Amino acid sequence: MNQIIRLYSVFFSFFLSYILLLGDERKVKHLVELPNANTHLTLWKSDLSVPGSFDDAIHGCSGVFHVATPMDFDSPDPENEVIKPTVDGVLDIMKACAKARTVRRIVFTSSAGTVDAEEHPKPIYDENNWSDLEFIQRVKMTGWMYFVSKILAEKEAWKFAKENDLDFISIIPTLVVGPFIMQSMPPSLITALSLITGNKPHYSIIEQGHFVHLDDLCMSHIFLFEHPNAEGRYICNSDDINIYELAELLEEKYPKYEIPSRFEGIDRGELKKVKFSSEKLKKLGFEFKYGLEEMFRGAVDTCREKGLIPLSSKKGKDEGEEKLL
Repeated sequence: MNQIIRLYSVFFSFFLSYILLLGDERKVKHLVELPNANTHLTLWKSDLSVPGSFDDAIHGCSGVFHVATPMDFDSPDPENEVIKPTVDGVLDIMKACAKARTVRRIVFTSSAGTVDAEEHPKPIYDENNWSDLEFIQRVKMTGWMYFVSKILAEKEAWKFAKENDLDFISIIPTLVVGPFIMQSMPPSLITALSLITGNKPHYSIIEQGHFVHLDDLCMSHIFLFEHPNAEGRYICNSDDINIYELAELLEEKYPKYEIPSRFEGIDRGELKKVKFSSEKLKKLGFEFKYGLEEMFRGAVDTCREKGLIPLSSKKGKDEGEEKLL
């Protein structure tokens, strides 16, 4: 519990980590109800399209976590609604950090999509790898605009940090799974739970799946901010599992759902093991505390409690049964 309180304190008060567009109290209800929010949480109004609007929030901060980015896979205008706001927003935050002159380190949340989106997958990926922009823009797979936005944003941030002598670190999380406090389905869970919800367009993203628990990811941010020897990029990934292995896990743990066992265009026999290496992070001393079962237990239970997924998708099952995990 002390770690959780400390996490809230660090993420929402001592540093700028979350900028909100105020005006709709429902959107921030889950934040203002956090433990100690009345003393440890401050909300700031900002707009990605307004240069300098992050200046006041960052003024006086000793550290900044950049954890959010526009994520709309169905945007009719991805260039102007996803890619441009992401890049411009990151640069505006970096400029605000430079102006403040008090920020000793910036921790940027990147994405696995900046690392492994390419025509011919590698057996192992580390922080030296970058996705192939030409391939992404040519194929336009599910989520392509998000991958492009994160690649361009991170590269611009690295350039700005070097030119302005800012201590900048990027964390590359794989698919984030676990319990959550917001009232709607987090975008990462739309993908992670796609085998339960039947969201077929997202199957390709988890064909070679890589996962990390939300709490492990949060603690890695704190760890890297505080560690004196942290530098560069860090992959944050605890589990590698392909879509067939994930389907078997979910079928075993959640037999009340119709989990597919075959996937069109994905030959199990041709799926080779692909690993996202977190060795660089672990060599600094970071330890992952959660595995796949705990990730999905937290995610599924929270979705059920909030009415975001049914208790069962199989006919004849009693929807009043207790949770299976």
